[in-house]
Amino acid sequence: MEEQFSMVNKALQKDAMRVLKETSRTFYIPITFLKKDLKTAVANAYLIMRALDEIEDNESEQVTIDIKHAILMEVSELLKAEEFDNERYLALLEPYKQFMPEVTLRMKDWIDLVPTGAKKIVNDAASEMAFGMAKWAKANWQVHTREDLDEYTYYVAGLVGVMLSDLWEWDSGVKTDRELAIGYGRGLQAVNILRNREEDMETRGVSFVPDGWTQKELFEYTEENLEKAYKYMEDINKRSILLFCRLPLALAHRTLKAIQEGREKMSRIEVEQIAQEIQEN
Repeated sequence: MEEQFSMVNKALQKDAMRVLKETSRTFYIPITFLKKDLKTAVANAYLIMRALDEIEDNESEQVTIDIKHAILMEVSELLKAEEFDNERYLALLEPYKQFMPEVTLRMKDWIDLVPTGAKKIVNDAASEMAFGMAKWAKANWQVHTREDLDEYTYYVAGLVGVMLSDLWEWDSGVKTDRELAIGYGRGLQAVNILRNREEDMETRGVSFVPDGWTQKELFEYTEENLEKAYKYMEDINKRSILLFCRLPLALAHRTLKAIQEGREKMSRIEVEQIAQEIQEN
């Protein structure tokens, strides 16, 4: 019986990696650098958070701001329970199922795959993220001050840094600075904001740029936070985790360079080339 469960689990994890590869250009490769339980935990944590992200960013007119807020608030509560209520979750999504991608509809699969010891770390972070996304959906993602930007980027990325720090310690005993982890996450999200600035305004009518800020201030904010990533990594003495942390940072800097040169985002081939360079250094 246990052997049969293990085989089912392995097949499901293999399928999870397929979905991960299809949904993430930035994180799929660094996740493959990680080992065993830590790899499984981080891969499925990413899928859980991507599931939430697809609700927040859903472009269907039927999935209104109020609907996003209501779903995300309830999912935040579901993630606090010892056992995730998948029946309730799917009932919430049922009226909008046709507008939701696979990664969102299969949230329970990703939760079930997270190793037991890491489950509370991941679910707590995802619950907080869902709450923050709901709050900012209600505000129509209108950022007016630096404090607004700090709060938004914390909920969608900074707390991921904290979660990862907790997972490093859980799996490998690696202790890192949580404030620097938040800065690292903020920096990566700020790169996304820079890259998608025009598209966010044109397609969604939202701006994540504080009032009065030009691209110059946004670049400075991004670089200030990415600088914290280098300090964050000084505490990491395990190569697989260090490689994981180095690659998104390298991609972020390459993306900033592309933005400054007026180019489009990088291709998967470019991402793979940078990953190869990181592993050789």
